[in-house]
Amino acid sequence: MYNIGDVVMYGTFGICKIASIEKRDFMGEENDYYILRHVYNEKNTFYVPVDNELAVSRLHKVCSKADVDELIGHMNAEAPIWIDNEIKRKEEYSRIIKEGNKHEIIRLIKTLYLRRKELYAEKKKLRSSDGSYLTLAENMLYEEFAYALDIDRSEVVDYIEKHIA
Repeated sequence: MYNIGDVVMYGTFGICKIASIEKRDFMGEENDYYILRHVYNEKNTFYVPVDNELAVSRLHKVCSKADVDELIGHMNAEAPIWIDNEIKRKEEYSRIIKEGNKHEIIRLIKTLYLRRKELYAEKKKLRSSDGSYLTLAENMLYEEFAYALDIDRSEVVDYIEKHIA
């Protein structure tokens, strides 16, 4: 159960604050909803049914600076997760994005960075679907890290590079 004022990561939508918990009638049935407001764009409002386990599973509290530093400290140890079969790869990457586990998101980013580097050496590019997963994963991770570290999103990669060694 989340409380009013909690700051959460809401799936791929980003960092939101729970503005209120209200009864709403959206389909002829009144239910309790978390009313989320995106912290960087308050025009974005999301209504998450409190009793919908799947919808609520997409919420998690934003990590702390200590959590970020711990995640960065383990980045080198995270093993890549490249899957040659494109269909299986898409399924796995989609699952990782949906579940939002930061260790797996880091593995996904690392995998696609390394793959892009390999392909670049061969004068090739990432498949567009892999590029899309990379962008989604980066946006999710970097927005949360930026919020936790109280820095601009554009500074996150520099922060990681300074602390990864």
